[in-house]
Amino acid sequence: MFWDEVYKGTPPWDIGHPQPAFQAVIQNGEIKPGRALDIGCGRGENAIMLAMNGCDAVGMDLAEDAISGAKAKAIERHVKVNFAVGNVLQMDRLFEEGEFDVVIDSGLFHVMTDEERPVFARQVHRVLKEGGKYFMLCFSDKEPGEYELPRRVSKAEIESTFSPLFNIIYIKNSVFDSLLNPSSRKAYLLSATRS
Repeated sequence: MFWDEVYKGTPPWDIGHPQPAFQAVIQNGEIKPGRALDIGCGRGENAIMLAMNGCDAVGMDLAEDAISGAKAKAIERHVKVNFAVGNVLQMDRLFEEGEFDVVIDSGLFHVMTDEERPVFARQVHRVLKEGGKYFMLCFSDKEPGEYELPRRVSKAEIESTFSPLFNIIYIKNSVFDSLLNPSSRKAYLLSATRS
């Protein structure tokens, strides 16, 4: 599978620390202790950060290699996180409805196809409690580049995908940290609540 192959090495988003955008969201109190899910968690940096900040954290990824790396990292740092292999488009197979207070997404939404986006939004909506928070970091259409992937996402696309099921609090300019261009990739950070 493509994602397992990617994790045989070090993909550019595997930066060895949490994304600064999510660190800021925790520091300013937008994420409070509660049950939290990191979808597309990769090797677990953001999920581990959630756990270290008082959350009952779960990390989920399609790539088995990423999940085994995340489990090892959590053990090494003496942090309790439950990691699971799973597909975000089928989260109803893994989690109860309304199970989480918070869902975070660091660079997962922007790999979804147009057809997958509404399914994705429904699955995130389903696992959140009423009033639960969803934070998403994706490449923005302001990020130049000749590469087609990851897709660049516009504010309008974010709104049309999530506004039917969520109250959008903000979509603000942010940065997606990566090994290729540390601290310089233009991104959007979405904050939304399940309506």
